[in-house]
Amino acid sequence: QVQLVESGGGLVQAGGSLRLSCAASGRTFRSYTTAWFRQAPGKEREFVSGINWSGGTTNYADSVKGRFTISRDNAQYTVYLQMNSPKPEETAVYYCAKRSSGSLVGIDPREYDTWGQGTQVTVSS
Repeated sequence: QVQLVESGGGLVQAGGSLRLSCAASGRTFRSYTTAWFRQAPGKEREFVSGINWSGGTTNYADSVKGRFTISRDNAQYTVYLQMNSPKPEETAVYYCAKRSSGSLVGIDPREYDTWGQGTQVTVSS
C-alpha cells in the first residue's frame, strides 16, 4: 500500500520560492497520477496541480499557472511542487495525493484515495 509523506513547507516571503516534496513508499506509486491540493483554515480543500504517471500530462489551477511547476522522479518515488512567487493568500496546508485509478489528472479530491499528512506553507507579505 502506498504511503505519502510531504516535506519542504515553511515560511516564505511573497515573491520568493519554495519546493515541496512528496515521497512515496511502494513501487506502484509510479503507476498513478499524483496531485497537490491545499487547504486554508475555514476553506475547502482545493486542487493546485497534478501530474500523470509518466509526467507527460500536467494540470494546474488557473491561479498558479505560470508560477508553480509540478514534476516527478519515478526512480526516487517523489513528486515535487516548485512554488515561485507565492502569494500570502496561498498560505495553507499542502497535501499530496494519489489518484485511485486511471491516467487523468482530475481536480476533484474524491478521485484520490491516498493522502499525505500535509505540510504547512506560510507566505508572508
